[in-house]
Amino acid sequence: ARAWAALRYWGCPACGSSAPPASAVKAPEAARRIKAVLYYVSADGRRLAAAERDVLFAESASEQARRIMEALLEPAPEGLASAIPPGTELRGLYVGGRGDAYVDFSGSLRTNHPGGSASEILTVYAIVSAITANLPAITSVQILIEGHEVDTLAGHVDLRRPLPNAPQWAEKGTT
Repeated sequence: ARAWAALRYWGCPACGSSAPPASAVKAPEAARRIKAVLYYVSADGRRLAAAERDVLFAESASEQARRIMEALLEPAPEGLASAIPPGTELRGLYVGGRGDAYVDFSGSLRTNHPGGSASEILTVYAIVSAITANLPAITSVQILIEGHEVDTLAGHVDLRRPLPNAPQWAEKGTT
């Protein structure tokens, strides 16, 4: 199953490209936007807090998921903290035919991670929840590092398969 997922990921020519297609580039004032719910570490550091952010609209689920992840990598709203370690970059994103998304991050997601089980859970589910909560066609997310499957980020959460949303990690309501 691992090789199959990697082949599906590597078989996507658009996944490695960081630039949007020329047809997707519009003047900022003319660009259509959506309200997306993104997840950040709450003020007490124990849960994810949902916050609405404006995200550029995309026609495909794959490109919309990419834009949601790019928004999640931006600074967190006031009073919240990013669950994503500083310096982390999105390398690629691919959506498979069964509703699985494969999100490839730079090695900073792992090397700059503070560690600890709670912190790792919040990082993983900030990513998983942002995609699955906003895009119903995507039901699970697998995190890749530098194009490869990983066992875990910091030793606590099994990342060897796509993970479904786990709403129990998020506070109710949005800011």
